[in-house]
Amino acid sequence: MLHSFGPDLHYAEGPVITAAGGFRFPTRMAVVRLDGGGLWIWSPIPLTAELRAAVETLGLPQALVAPNHLHDSWLDDWVQAYPQAEVHLAPGLPARHPELTRAQELGDAAPDAWAGQIDQLVLRGNAITTEVLFFHRASGTVLVTDLLQNYPVGWFPGWRGVVARLDGMVGPRPRMPRKFRLGFLGHRRMAGQAARLLLDWPITRLLVAHGTPVEQGARGLMHREFGWLFRRG
Repeated sequence: MLHSFGPDLHYAEGPVITAAGGFRFPTRMAVVRLDGGGLWIWSPIPLTAELRAAVETLGLPQALVAPNHLHDSWLDDWVQAYPQAEVHLAPGLPARHPELTRAQELGDAAPDAWAGQIDQLVLRGNAITTEVLFFHRASGTVLVTDLLQNYPVGWFPGWRGVVARLDGMVGPRPRMPRKFRLGFLGHRRMAGQAARLLLDWPITRLLVAHGTPVEQGARGLMHREFGWLFRRG
C-alpha cells in the first residue's frame, strides 16, 4: 500500500478516475514523515481503512496539502478523520472550501510545520491551473502534480490515445503536456522567474501524481521540461 521513495518519503497509489472527455487517470499521493513525527500528506487519495492503517504505522497526519485545484477531491475525508491536521491549499482553493475555516493558502514560503524540510514555490501564470511544487530535501525529490505526466502506450484507447500522443502524454518518462505548455504562453516571463528558482533545487528524484517515478536523471528531465520557460527561443 505504501511504497518507500527515499528517507521519510512514501507514496500510495489511488484509484483510476475518469475526467472530462472520458479520459482515465491514475492517482497517487505522497507521505513525508516530518522531523517531529507528524505526517505531511500531498494530494490525498481516498482514505480507505487499509490506507489509514498503513499511514498510521508511520505516524499521524499533521498537514494535508492540496497542491492545485484539480487535487482536492478527497480532502474532506482526511479532514474529518484527522481534525487536528492543518489544511494547506493552493492559491484560489480556499474559496472553493469555505467549510474549511482554518485552511491556509500556500505561497512561496514553507509554513513553520515543514520549513527547512520541504521547500515550495508557486508556479503562476498557467491558464489551466496554478500549481505549487515541492522539494523534499532529505530524499532530493521534487513533487509535481499535473505539470508533468506520462502514460504507457495503449493506456488511452481509440481517439483518446491519438489526443494523448499529440499532447505529449504518452511515453516512458514524465513530460509537460502540450496543453500546459500552451497554458504558460501568455505569462511566460512570470512562470520563468519561478522556474529558475525551481531548477536551483538540488533535485535527484521526481515523483509525479500521474506517471512514472524517476530515480535517476531527474535533474536533467526537470531542466528539459521547465527550462524553456526562461530560455530565449
